[in-house]
Amino acid sequence: MPKARLEAFADGIFAIAATLLTLNLAVNEHSPLAGELMRIWPGYAAYAISFTTIGIIWMNHHLLLHQISHTDRFFLLLNVLFLMLIAFIPFPTRLLALYINADGAQAAAFAYGITLTLTAILFNAIWRYAAWGRRLIRQDADARVVSGIGRSYLPGPFIYLAATLVALVSPQVSAGLYAAIAVFYVLESSVFGRE
Repeated sequence: MPKARLEAFADGIFAIAATLLTLNLAVNEHSPLAGELMRIWPGYAAYAISFTTIGIIWMNHHLLLHQISHTDRFFLLLNVLFLMLIAFIPFPTRLLALYINADGAQAAAFAYGITLTLTAILFNAIWRYAAWGRRLIRQDADARVVSGIGRSYLPGPFIYLAATLVALVSPQVSAGLYAAIAVFYVLESSVFGRE
């Protein structure tokens, strides 16, 4: 299968997932609007964190695919599983927005973190499979870039897992860590992108 088909499919999944995040922003039609707009502030925060996270993952996926010369069946399977998780992100985002200040906060923050941890694990699996022995890497790909990508992706699963485990103690701190991770990857991507 041509790489362009995978890129088009991935772009569609990322666009749909990012768009579905807006469905989490809903107000009660029977309450005063000004109060409702203030009440749903966790929804705005969850939207911003998840949209930024999805955007960074999309950018990194684009960078990853730029280093790939061709695909094979297993690479495509890994990408399908990865994109399944991307499409799922709006659901735990909604849980986080609805329950971060309620009884279900711990479960919501944990579900969000597990989703992003699994996403980071699969992202690493995609890259490591492609890069192992330069299996799917372009012949003209710079070895420093290939090595740098591998180093930059490696901490993701551990960072997300740590933030997920914090949810068991403090869901609000865990949610703050998810926001900090998004900011970290925005900064990391902009620095890495200049090299």
